Amino acid sequence: MPSPPSPLLATHLTPCGPVIDRRAAERIRGVLEAAAGAGGWADALTAAWPALEPVFGASPYLAGLVRQRPERIAAILTQDPQARLATILAETEAAGSDPALEAGKARLRRLKAELHLLTALCDLGGVWDLDQVTAALTRFADAALAAAFALAARVEIARGRLLAPPDDTAGPVPGLFCLALGKQGAFELNYSSDIDVSIFYEPSALLLAGGAEPQAVALRLTQTLVEIMQARTADGYVFRTDLRLRPDPSSTPAAVPVEAALDYYESVGQNWERAAMIKARAAAGDIPRGEAFIAALQPFIWRRNLDYAAIADIHSIKRQIHVHKVDERLTAPGANLKLGAGGIREIEFFVQTQQLIYGGRNPALRQRRTLDALAALTAAGHVAPEVEADLRDAYDRLRGLEHRVQMINDEQTHVLPEDGPERRRVAALAGYATLKGFDAAVSVILKRVNARYGELFAEDEPLSSRFGSLVFTGVDNDPETLLTLERMGFSQPAQVSGLIQSWHHGRIAATRTERGRELFTNLAPRLLEAAQATGAPDVAFNRFADFFTGLSSGVQVQSLLLAEPKLFDLMVEVMAFAPRLAATLARQPAALDALLDSHFFGPLDDGAAERALGEAVTAATGFEAAMDAGRRIHREQAFRIGVRVISGTADAGAAGRAFADLADASIRALAAAALRETVRIGGDYAGEVAIVALGKAGSREMNARSDLDLMTLYAPADPDTPSTIKGWSADTVYTRFTQRLVAALSAPTAEGRLYDVDLQLRPSGTAGPVAVNLNAFERYYDGEAETWEFLALTRARVVWASSAAFAARASVALEGALRRPRDTARTAADVRAMRGLMHKERPASGLWDLKLTPGGLVDIEFAAEHLQIVGAGGGGPLEVNTGAALQALADQGAASAEGVAALLGAWTLQQTLSQVLKVALPDNTDPAGEPARFQAILARAGGATDFTALVKALTAAQASALKAYKAVVSG
Repeated sequence: MPSPPSPLLATHLTPCGPVIDRRAAERIRGVLEAAAGAGGWADALTAAWPALEPVFGASPYLAGLVRQRPERIAAILTQDPQARLATILAETEAAGSDPALEAGKARLRRLKAELHLLTALCDLGGVWDLDQVTAALTRFADAALAAAFALAARVEIARGRLLAPPDDTAGPVPGLFCLALGKQGAFELNYSSDIDVSIFYEPSALLLAGGAEPQAVALRLTQTLVEIMQARTADGYVFRTDLRLRPDPSSTPAAVPVEAALDYYESVGQNWERAAMIKARAAAGDIPRGEAFIAALQPFIWRRNLDYAAIADIHSIKRQIHVHKVDERLTAPGANLKLGAGGIREIEFFVQTQQLIYGGRNPALRQRRTLDALAALTAAGHVAPEVEADLRDAYDRLRGLEHRVQMINDEQTHVLPEDGPERRRVAALAGYATLKGFDAAVSVILKRVNARYGELFAEDEPLSSRFGSLVFTGVDNDPETLLTLERMGFSQPAQVSGLIQSWHHGRIAATRTERGRELFTNLAPRLLEAAQATGAPDVAFNRFADFFTGLSSGVQVQSLLLAEPKLFDLMVEVMAFAPRLAATLARQPAALDALLDSHFFGPLDDGAAERALGEAVTAATGFEAAMDAGRRIHREQAFRIGVRVISGTADAGAAGRAFADLADASIRALAAAALRETVRIGGDYAGEVAIVALGKAGSREMNARSDLDLMTLYAPADPDTPSTIKGWSADTVYTRFTQRLVAALSAPTAEGRLYDVDLQLRPSGTAGPVAVNLNAFERYYDGEAETWEFLALTRARVVWASSAAFAARASVALEGALRRPRDTARTAADVRAMRGLMHKERPASGLWDLKLTPGGLVDIEFAAEHLQIVGAGGGGPLEVNTGAALQALADQGAASAEGVAALLGAWTLQQTLSQVLKVALPDNTDPAGEPARFQAILARAGGATDFTALVKALTAAQASALKAYKAVVSG
């Protein structure tokens, strides 16, 4: 006789919808009919088939379970569902006693498959409600975990590393326990979920065999347990097992000692970890110790007193989720039922954030299960009844849909398919006759949840972005956040998210304190927005990371950046486009303080660099200390000028003069120190000495990467008067002085270096002495100097001297050398030859080689210098600065007004662009390949509407300058 219809069938399983794949369903029916004939339950199958056919047609996974073992359906259809569940759970617990490990593992996998089939049919047929479904799944997970624990313990006992316990009061391994977290902890496990567990142990309580180490045993046991649970065979697997909710999973072992775990939560535990621990439950192993551990965590989870910052950080758990999708739509195709807008997570965060805020004072709110906690919040007056009703209904529906998505292929997915036919499978399992009706119902649910979620803490500052959600809680990279980062232009979203998560974990000094982490919660989205705005988000973020990880503490700096958003945006922009300035901040975060100085954006010629360098170097004790002091002040001042250039608040002329003033101040302060050091070592000397700057330092046209062209001139005392201690001659004294000065300016120290120093423009170049007797200088330029040396001398000026009188004397000598009459045609021929040789040996790399390109700065400088040296003998103007020289020459009619205008216009434009480029990019980099935002900065500096217009203006200016240069040196 066939078995009577089961209680399952008595509930009248209703068809879920149209068959998706009729041929698949027919194959399953054939298998079942053959089995029914042998087992005598054909009547039960016939009664069940109208409901089962669409189920198996829609779910390849469930169809496969039946094809694999047809007898499973017989057991389910002919037994009371609760009784069958009880049988499965009893057999699961018994699997832990299986004497053979492999047999026990296989048994657990087969039982999981039967539990899945039973649960699916009871869920789809309406036999069990959501609570019963999740309870069945969770009870099986608990039983399987306990069985796996027992099997793993038996392995360690057999290997002689553990002793068998005298009884089962403390589990198979006294002292070691497993906490179920997440949905397993709350008895809310979903259909194809992994399980989140954390394993802890008391080293002193473990029953170790002789010589075994507690940590090694705990780790091996944990590894065996995980392998039992998630190893896949032809029979499937039991549960994917995730251990990453343990304290700081990237740096802690898989099993954590209890004391270390409690220390972690007390010192650096985060609010999202408090939220995770709300659901914690001792599920396997030494249950009494597990419950004691959870009890010890209660002060961490439930804080009775919360300050504003702590509450704001709790709010942030919710506020990091974008309240709307980026496209402002909440629709079924592609909807992430768990993590997306209007999804399950929004309901969970709605509940958990309020639990954390109010649960410290009201124990009734300390509920593990989401809907229980929602009801408690409503009873306490924190949630309106109509809000609870909306969220309760939505939670029930979303969890049901989540289960159906997972039933199709037993995948840990929460996403409704974009593809219509695939989405119809879910609709069929959910009982919808049409896809249109299903999509409309899903959209209503998502919009309702998202609206209620958006009302929570609505007045708070958003921590998401206009690009989407920015969630950095938990241990996994949030999928929606990765999409947001991708939309923001980050090329490696996972790395960015992972690094920010590590900062949230307190792994750097800036976020090691609770206050530092709370501040960073608010800073992170601003950082990402600012990096995106630069057009070079990867570069900006990476350089900020270098800076941020180098901070010795973060509260003050983060507070500053949050209080000064414009300053923060400027700082990130500087990091994107000015690697030297970014490196300065990374090495010396204190340079950021300079941005707060009220004089930072004031005139650059305010003498601040001169005063600061003079005071710091004078106050230093010893020459090396003076060198370090000079470098610190120089770095701050160079940072100031560079930021002014990038921000567009200093033009080329002002920046060039400021860089030159900084160089002058450095030379003056360190020359005085070098002279004092020379006197200290070699004795006092009655002579005089001066430092002459040439090149861009002399013409006051320096940029961020200019070197120093210097010359030392001296006048000896009476030739028979040596130094008072070592008897050094004048040549020795001033050679040693020059060497010390060059070291002071160029030698690397712990504080870095200042400049490259070049002495080759002195008489006789490298063949001559490094310090030049003033009389010898005058003789050299009277008869030996070549044309190029006179050109270079047009930019010479005295920067420092041992006395004002000698400074004046040296200046007279410099001018006197230039005022000698010259042959115009011969000089022009020399200039053409020099420029031709330079062009041959150092050809320009392109349009943006602003120095060497035809019509570039060298051509303009040669033109100005040539006009000066051929006119100086007749009283013509002498100006060290190229722009000033051109203007003076035009005023005196020494050259055509049109030609000088072309030279001056091209010089001004290229000087301006050079200032920005030298701060931002390596030499001669073509900015055409740089981000649009940087191109806009460059165009703004050049007075153009956009980068294309700038290129046209630059090309035209260089062509005009080249024409004017050729006219000047035509002879």
